[in-house]
Amino acid sequence: MSLADITADLKALVAEKNCGPILIRLSWHDAGVYSTGSLTGGCPNAAMRFTDAGEGTFGANAGLPDVAVGLLKPIAEKYITPGVITNADLWVLAANVATEAMGGPAIPTRFGRSDAADSSGSVESQAGRLPDADKGIDHLRAIFHPKGFSDKDIVVLSGAHTVGKCNANRSGFDGAWTEAPLKFDNSYFTEMLAKEYVDETTAQGCPQKKHGASGTIMLISDLALLEAPFREHVELYAKDQEAFFKDYVSAWVKLQENGCEGLREAL
Repeated sequence: MSLADITADLKALVAEKNCGPILIRLSWHDAGVYSTGSLTGGCPNAAMRFTDAGEGTFGANAGLPDVAVGLLKPIAEKYITPGVITNADLWVLAANVATEAMGGPAIPTRFGRSDAADSSGSVESQAGRLPDADKGIDHLRAIFHPKGFSDKDIVVLSGAHTVGKCNANRSGFDGAWTEAPLKFDNSYFTEMLAKEYVDETTAQGCPQKKHGASGTIMLISDLALLEAPFREHVELYAKDQEAFFKDYVSAWVKLQENGCEGLREAL
């Protein structure tokens, strides 16, 4: 077993299933529960493997324990080895491989995370830890600042919405953010600035914004980034994809390593 072997299998999975976006979401929601505010604790520990309680049952994680974890199951069974690579490490690596495979930046991966032994390794709730799509700037800051992220980091991490789509059966929201949802680039920012969006309510009753001609959407939390001081970063990343990639790697690695200790560079 080598890192090259695991990476090759992950690349093949992404190519076969076009599942890059959900692998990124899996890593984000595993790591994103970390907080140092009024809520503390949380770390990337693959607690979503368990669906009797905890993070595997959070509404915000709908589709992840079954679809995303299911896609990775054959690779996990092949490679997970205590002391070498854990499920939590694999989820991080899968997201990073998927990002690059879809045209995004190369992201360094370190290893040594611990897996939750059961659902009790989960945080208590998604509330106050994972962002709500129908809220604005104050909410975004309340979620991200206790994780150690700045306003610029909020914008750059939101840029992951350049890939993937909302699934009405999971989140209640419906549609892709960009016209090329399997290409990791700066289209999230360019389209946000170039398009006009109108209010729409999904069949599930969720408010969102829609661009009529293309059918792409933005969430309330997305368009909140057009307000000052967030907008200057949106405009920068729309003009300069290299700057977006550089800042994204920095913030994304921090997200994936929050709450972790003793990580190592190699398997």
